[in-house]
Amino acid sequence: MAAYREHVTVSGLIGTFYGLLAVLVLDFTPVQAALAAILTWVAGMLPDLDSQSGKPVREIFGLFSAVIPMALIGRFLRLGGNAETAILLAIILWALIRYGGSALLSRISVHRGMFHSIPALLISAELTFLCYQSDSPNVKFLMAAGVALGFLSHLILDEAYSVEFSGVRVRLNKSAGSALKVFGKRMGPNVVVWSMLVVLTYATLADVGLIEDGVDRNSVGQEPPRLIRQAREAMNRPLYIR
Repeated sequence: MAAYREHVTVSGLIGTFYGLLAVLVLDFTPVQAALAAILTWVAGMLPDLDSQSGKPVREIFGLFSAVIPMALIGRFLRLGGNAETAILLAIILWALIRYGGSALLSRISVHRGMFHSIPALLISAELTFLCYQSDSPNVKFLMAAGVALGFLSHLILDEAYSVEFSGVRVRLNKSAGSALKVFGKRMGPNVVVWSMLVVLTYATLADVGLIEDGVDRNSVGQEPPRLIRQAREAMNRPLYIR
């Protein structure tokens, strides 16, 4: 299994090249390319959320607890109505992610479990696509693809380190196949992960318009129904007293 530092280095290099590709070839803005590069780098650490050692979990949750509340501050302002409430909500979310999230994961996860899997990769990419705030599907796909690329680099690196060479002989250690897997050994995590993947895949396909989700997105901003228009006209009509 590759060390944590190697995962960070490899995903960082991949993120750098991905960002350059985005701005030089794919014609995204430098800011969008930089964000995609950072997401690729961070995603290279995501499978280690189930690590039994403290450093990966501590650093990842420390990063998430700082970035996620900051990214949601606009929604907190709309929800709370004032700056004080938004700050309070951001602090609460920071504490929940920083301490509650890491404590919960340490209890329910096992190393090389379903966090190291292809379904987990797809879930991470789809969550990024759905949560990233942009009117452009291309920008959302850029970010989601970066997360998938960084996540995949971690899985491939782990599998590469499970192969041992002794002269001309090749031997697989006991961790071989535990990263690039589709199903784990336990039924419970399999059901949870695959259920999440099905729901998020449906939501993603609905978001891009490939399937119908029952919501008419074109109705936003259209004229109100006829009865409401008639009521408004009656209220605005001048009142004559004879």
